[in-house]
Amino acid sequence: MSANEQSGEPIVIVVEPEQAGARLDAYLAERFPEYSRVHLRRVIGSQRVTVDGVATKAAHRLRAGQRVSLVLPELPRNGPVPEDIPLDVLYEDEHLVAINKPANMVVHPAKGHWSGTLTSALAFRFDQLSTIGGANRPGIVHRLDRETSGVIVVAKTDRAHFALGKQFEARTTRKEYVAIVVGVPNRDRDRIEQPIGIHPYQREKMAIRANHPTSREAETFYEVMERFRHHALVRVEPKTGRTHQIRVHLAHIGVPVLCDRLYGGRSSITVGELSGTSDETVVLSRHALHARRLALKHPFTGQPLEIEAPLAGDMQQVLEVLRGQQP
Repeated sequence: MSANEQSGEPIVIVVEPEQAGARLDAYLAERFPEYSRVHLRRVIGSQRVTVDGVATKAAHRLRAGQRVSLVLPELPRNGPVPEDIPLDVLYEDEHLVAINKPANMVVHPAKGHWSGTLTSALAFRFDQLSTIGGANRPGIVHRLDRETSGVIVVAKTDRAHFALGKQFEARTTRKEYVAIVVGVPNRDRDRIEQPIGIHPYQREKMAIRANHPTSREAETFYEVMERFRHHALVRVEPKTGRTHQIRVHLAHIGVPVLCDRLYGGRSSITVGELSGTSDETVVLSRHALHARRLALKHPFTGQPLEIEAPLAGDMQQVLEVLRGQQP
């Protein structure tokens, strides 16, 4: 590593009980998704990562309460390049801003996605954003998958970022999503409690994995809002925040999110395929998942704050087609 890569203040993380047993490289890859696991292994191999003060190997199995300290190299880009990209602002004050993120927008720069990101749009629009997340993630407190639309909260100050981050870690925020799924759940509402870990052979996927070192407990509540012939509209509240949690859990009970390439097997659908006609117009080309509502406490006043994003247009079009087929 070069001299500039070795600069920076150490990051210290305490391993939670639910993360015990995870490999060090897998644990860091989940915590710092903007870095590839290969890159993180190089950092570990250069002895820039210690566990309880001792440099160790990538395959080291972590124990609850251990302190992981590391210095991460700078990413190839020094922060997002400001870009004049329109933003749908749902709420704003001097401490935070809430954005209705469009589908197919990456939240922060990463390999293969250096432009067109939410952080690039934020950097152009706002003079001040928090710095806690690092140069490539100014203001970013939590994430949404690239294809997921809806509410995302951004911190303008470090104080707001810290307070909001504590709420997400303590699970005191309430996140509500809506999804269009393939198939109809056999229950009006239910709670899914299944551990989620890294997929055994597909690196980009997660999977239901009991008693595996990478697995962490995960809980999702769902409720059916509308039933159609072969689809349903469901309201979903994840109680934990695992990677791909909603998508993995819904696929697990046999109703994958519509157009979910990873967990449903297809990435687009036409009007004809939904309606049984010959119309070949593509009506959806991303997974049908929308972050509709986020409830939390204001980081400065402590007052309840609830932010809602209207359903994305492509998902609304799918519902109009499905409703048109109802008897």
